[in-house]
Amino acid sequence: MSLEGRDIIVGGKYKIGRKIGAGSFGEIYLGTNITSGEDIGIKLESIRAAHPQLEYEARVYKTLAGGVGIPFCRWYGKEGEYNVLVMDLLGPSLEDLFNYCKRRFTLKTVLLLADQLLSRIEYIHSKGFIHRDIKPDNFLMGIGKRGNQVNMIDFGLAKRFRDPRTNVHIPYRENKNLTGTPRYASVNTHLGIEQSRRDDLESLGYILVYFCKGQLPWQGIRARTKKEKYDKIMEKKMTTPADALCRSLSQEFAIYLNYVRSLRFDDKPDYSYLRKLFRDLFVREGYQYDYVFDWTIRKMQEKKLAENQGMRMDPPLYNNVPYDPLPVQQRRPMVTTGLPSPGIGHRTSTTQPYRAESKSPDTSKRLDDVMLQYQQQQQQQKLLQHQQQQYSHQPPVMIPQSTPQDHAYLSNHHGYAGTGGGRMLVRDNQASAGSSSNRMKSPVVACAHKTRRSRMSEVHQPWPPSRRRS
Repeated sequence: MSLEGRDIIVGGKYKIGRKIGAGSFGEIYLGTNITSGEDIGIKLESIRAAHPQLEYEARVYKTLAGGVGIPFCRWYGKEGEYNVLVMDLLGPSLEDLFNYCKRRFTLKTVLLLADQLLSRIEYIHSKGFIHRDIKPDNFLMGIGKRGNQVNMIDFGLAKRFRDPRTNVHIPYRENKNLTGTPRYASVNTHLGIEQSRRDDLESLGYILVYFCKGQLPWQGIRARTKKEKYDKIMEKKMTTPADALCRSLSQEFAIYLNYVRSLRFDDKPDYSYLRKLFRDLFVREGYQYDYVFDWTIRKMQEKKLAENQGMRMDPPLYNNVPYDPLPVQQRRPMVTTGLPSPGIGHRTSTTQPYRAESKSPDTSKRLDDVMLQYQQQQQQQKLLQHQQQQYSHQPPVMIPQSTPQDHAYLSNHHGYAGTGGGRMLVRDNQASAGSSSNRMKSPVVACAHKTRRSRMSEVHQPWPPSRRRS
């Protein structure tokens, strides 16, 4: 029975609002903290569920607490006939943004995402967990000031790969059932081999190719039974080498897949090498780490087009994406919807997380905040450049704008400030980087009198094609 509209309070201060999602696991509601007025997400699971997992998921969230891009678990408990998990409210998933952008991301957006996604996976691995269901639906963008941050969710299938007491890796096993989403599952997962860190990274490789090309070769396979379909998907993956899968893409994608597929069961991946692989490509392409994604540009274009046509923008829809121009404090709750939800035929796992995406008015607020933040950053950059030119008679030291720089963190929640729980403006997940050697150094050009073109050519050297093993 739906709890929508019944003004139920859970955890002493969280009011259940409208329903924003459902699945075999239970129901997801938009909620409100009645003491602060803040919107939150409330995930409910029946205490009679055949395979209850919400309590386990809450424990995983608390173990991972403090990491960049890890939602904060505000409260977990039992209320009546439900297990209840109260968490941060987030924006749309990468799958929904992919659909919003006509199912194709530019290389720049893919590389911006790859950098953050690698850091999220590295962080949970550093805490002794593997996710086991890496897919676009399980990565959600933040809202408000954290609109540029990718958040990792849905740890219902997560598993410890290392004993927390002895630090010993789990043993190699075979004949395991397929866990996760077949479209993005690794070859070894299809073969029934126990999953480890390498499998999370292989799934990420398929996601990146999916974002670049719009689809994967094993999509759309038909079969009479699920087992037959999964076997056909496995066969297609095994007979599609990385070079063929990544044909027409930059060589870095094939190098990435070949590397993660070559890892042994208990190998520790070289996350820094993989990040540098894509960062060097990013620099060579001449991109800038301005965190302007494809959906940001699309939203700005739609807004500009509507203004030029003199159209009233509250509340008409453009491609099912609403726009609410009112200030955040004046917006009416539950009037507009967000970005389009996944298509009818899109598969969601039995551990589908709560999301704001197409059901929350905060989605349009998030997109507006992303644009506002970007404009403010551009204005600050111009102001700094003007001050340097006014007060300095020497040419400024040049640092490529396309190289990520150290920036301050903003605390995610009370009690976590300074512990890595804040939003990264540019530098991503420093706490999980391990050492300063994992960070990209920003080279300084010695000859300030040279032209900008010559300076940049000194900095951006071609990426070496050699491969490394951990």
